[in-house]
Amino acid sequence: MKPKFYVGTIGMSVWSTEDLGETWSRPNSEHGLNNESRVWALASHPDRPEHLLAGTDHGLHRWGENEKRWQHLPSPMDGKNIWALQYAPHDPHLIVAGVSPGALYRSNDGARTWRRLELRIPETCMFNLTSRVTQIVFDPIDRDTLWASVEIDAIHRSVDGGDNWTRLSNGLTTDDVHGIEVVRHGDRRIVLAAVNRGVHRSEDDGESFQRIELPSPWQYTRALAAKASNDGSLFVTNGDGPPGSWGRLFRSNDHGRSWYELELPGERNSTLWTISVHPFDPDLVFVCSNLGQIFRSMDGGDTWQKLKRELGEIRCAHWRPVH
Repeated sequence: MKPKFYVGTIGMSVWSTEDLGETWSRPNSEHGLNNESRVWALASHPDRPEHLLAGTDHGLHRWGENEKRWQHLPSPMDGKNIWALQYAPHDPHLIVAGVSPGALYRSNDGARTWRRLELRIPETCMFNLTSRVTQIVFDPIDRDTLWASVEIDAIHRSVDGGDNWTRLSNGLTTDDVHGIEVVRHGDRRIVLAAVNRGVHRSEDDGESFQRIELPSPWQYTRALAAKASNDGSLFVTNGDGPPGSWGRLFRSNDHGRSWYELELPGERNSTLWTISVHPFDPDLVFVCSNLGQIFRSMDGGDTWQKLKRELGEIRCAHWRPVH
């Protein structure tokens, strides 16, 4: 098994590397996905190593590692931008997808059929934007609990597998939520949210949040990810808005109570946008900027290298082990 890293772009489809970013490839359009596609989300499950799902601007696609082809999977999400995808860790047949305008869909049969969930999100929101589900998380303690962040409609939680939802916004300084992470700390969970005005943290299952100030001139945050070793370490990306003109990366070693900046090489050309981690190798971390820069750490975030390749506008990234 070796790491394979995938990057979804705006207008250049999905790129991948099997040598930690030294060389890259992208299948042409005849391989099933138009190479000018916009790709918002990527997801896989360890029990399905032959497949990778991509949420695009024209529906759901599945990559076959064996066939080296993309296959369009017809669904009620055709014609929508699929912004979020997540497999249930305990069940490779259970997948939840989030779209724009904001809505959630669930498949219980490995993406063959889908049902829209009973979650009502406003179609438009502040700034005259179309709403979108930005991230979906399966709870680390209770397999029936799901979390979804919405831009711009706060956080939603389900405790029955997605049938019913509760909107959570108490303590959030804004409903513009870009990302969410839920970590286990002993016998309880800590919920963290990345919003356009900073990191927010909850110790009461999302019923109330407290804003955590970053040591940064701007508090705009985009992505959150716990280090895959589950040792209380987390990463959050920061910048001066979308796409921004600079980016910073912060780490917490105390489950999000405090944060300090990590040194990345060179200048960042925009807000840092994605964080990619995997338990196969908890020390391997990839971070991408909005405007295409890619950074790699092989020691859990202590030191970083900027990769030579830049990929235009990046919206999602994902790494996993493959044969």
